[in-house]
Amino acid sequence: MSKPLRKVVFPVAGLGTRFLPATKVVAKEMLPVLDKPLIQYAVDEAVDAGADTLIFVTNRYKHAIADYFDKAYELESKLQEKGKAELLALVQGTLPRHVRAIFVTQPEALGLGHAVLCAKPVVGDEPFGVILPDDLIWNGQMGAGAGKGALRQMAELADAQQAGVIAVEEVPHSDTDKYGIVDATPVDDRSALIRYMVEKPKPADAPSNLAVVGRYVLPGRIFQLLEQTTPGAGGEIQLTDAIEALLKEQGKVLAYRFEGIRFDCGNKAGLVRATMHMAMQDPKLAPTVRAFLGQL
Repeated sequence: MSKPLRKVVFPVAGLGTRFLPATKVVAKEMLPVLDKPLIQYAVDEAVDAGADTLIFVTNRYKHAIADYFDKAYELESKLQEKGKAELLALVQGTLPRHVRAIFVTQPEALGLGHAVLCAKPVVGDEPFGVILPDDLIWNGQMGAGAGKGALRQMAELADAQQAGVIAVEEVPHSDTDKYGIVDATPVDDRSALIRYMVEKPKPADAPSNLAVVGRYVLPGRIFQLLEQTTPGAGGEIQLTDAIEALLKEQGKVLAYRFEGIRFDCGNKAGLVRATMHMAMQDPKLAPTVRAFLGQL
């Protein structure tokens, strides 16, 4: 039986400049997709994978995420007084009782690798997950036909193979310069053994069209490798460089094509697509959306 992934890291220190002016006061991870913020979808996926400790790596100015997962005494009291049990359950259910949220400050924006390294004192030396909330990955978690979340799929593979696992997705060859791209040897329909990784290669130079997206399952050893990683442009420490070092050291890191639909909510078009998709999953909203699209 596979071991659940106990700890998941959420790098959420970014400023969300693509969504200004909204993100002047609202953390981009708090932008809603229907009635749930992006961070809630990410947390639900982590809990589905078995996590009981969630580590949010944030900056000193972003308090909205901590407030969201904190207890709202006045709101809960009023909902209880008015007998609104269903709404009360929604408010209280943002974080299950057995799950704890820990907030760590990233003092400077020095890259994804540095953000992950900030979580080292909490994670220790055990395997852990990383979720980038900008990437909303949906696998039917809203009811009938629900499947395993992407991180749970990856955690089970990591445990079975005793290896790091990185989520990948096929992208158009013309878009390889927007992603980290892997060269990998297929193991089965969904997983492949990574040979090497290239950061944002030109389409003519890309070894494949398998792009790294916002999910990782990594061994605790990655922290030592991050500490040894030479900072690049702007003093940033790249997670890709540490994964390359892990690959050379252990010889086994897997790329995994997850089951599910990914929405890149780090841009406006992706957030709109995600919202439309979720609306179409809701039996009450779907007819309204279809009628409106028909009118357009």
